[in-house]
Amino acid sequence: MASLAARFAKDGKTIIAIGRNYLEHIKELNHERPVEPFYFLKPTSSYLPSGGTIELPQGVDVHHEVELGVVIGKRARDVRAHSAMDYIAGYTLAIDLTARNMQEVVKKKGLPWSAVKGFDTFCPVTGFIPKQAIDNPHNLKLWLKINDVFKQNGTTADMMFKIPELIHHCSSIMTLQEGDLLLTGTPAGVSSVKHGDKITAGLRDSQGKELALWQGDARTREGGYVFSA
Repeated sequence: MASLAARFAKDGKTIIAIGRNYLEHIKELNHERPVEPFYFLKPTSSYLPSGGTIELPQGVDVHHEVELGVVIGKRARDVRAHSAMDYIAGYTLAIDLTARNMQEVVKKKGLPWSAVKGFDTFCPVTGFIPKQAIDNPHNLKLWLKINDVFKQNGTTADMMFKIPELIHHCSSIMTLQEGDLLLTGTPAGVSSVKHGDKITAGLRDSQGKELALWQGDARTREGGYVFSA
């Protein structure tokens, strides 16, 4: 498990991020409810460990989306839902950062989301949580604070598509590899991250035990891409 955790945290392979998997989040952004899971990809260069600084590209309205991450433990192709949990090595807590104003522009033009989700530091992530440490991944509390004020405070029980169905769906399209990270969607409460903000995000089990904690700050990026609509 240690070697897997090291590869996941440092080298990575693929980040598969599920969109619109919590009903209240769908409502807050006025989106349509999907009839089946859908996903997008994030580059592994966007990983940012706890203690790091989120870089905010100039001209970009960056939104936080706290999520439970599932770390794939072995090659998975055409996996049936009833056996999907056997392909999990463990979990992590992640924040899927989104360039929201860019997203609105490219969506209207029918363009892909890759840049919207793929900036450096746009996937803050905690350490690896072994599978055995979590009895029920569908009964966890996940939360995020900005400057010690709660912004997101949800439960994985509210996922519309549960983890076995997500693994089944994604593996029917693309082969999942050991060390891949599957982000399972975010609850309601997303909001902007500003220069100087202090961000804290956590994951707790049903008994209140803390399983993961991410802490860091945010600053405007010097240089790099500048967005202007």
